[in-house]
Amino acid sequence: MKVAVLSDSHNKVDLTKEAIDFLKSQGAQYLVHAGDLCLKENLELLKESSLPYVCVYGNNDNSLVRLSNEYKIENEPYLFKIEDVKFKLMHLPFYLNADSDVIIFGHTHMFESEYKEGTLFLNPGEICAREKPLSECVLLEINPNEYIINYYSRNINEKEFLKKEIRYDRE
Repeated sequence: MKVAVLSDSHNKVDLTKEAIDFLKSQGAQYLVHAGDLCLKENLELLKESSLPYVCVYGNNDNSLVRLSNEYKIENEPYLFKIEDVKFKLMHLPFYLNADSDVIIFGHTHMFESEYKEGTLFLNPGEICAREKPLSECVLLEINPNEYIINYYSRNINEKEFLKKEIRYDRE
């Protein structure tokens, strides 16, 4: 299975759309957003992606509370399953205990990937290119025996995404 993972779109609708379109072109089957969508337009992009999606509120998403039913925005930490894989999704990295197969978080605007105690911890970095001139996203490929993290970053003045691949054997 291939899961598109995004976080921290903030007010960058164009960068969010580019990342979703790119990850779909790479074979994404599911879409996960770790919060700070900030705008209804970013929620609309999730809905229009035609991918099954899940998202949580970020610390800058108070204005989206009234849209929670229409766009399925969840409170953190949000536990869910895709096929046989247990996920925990949050924006703020406060619930980072190894109680799921995959833990996805945002907020720090920094890409992180670590596999420990049978749990993959993943922060896709920032879509918004606020902290650095990079728009970042991840395509997480989950196979029976391994996780493949395809980390993509694009300088906002460039067209192409650069790729870094990280592999972990699943226990």
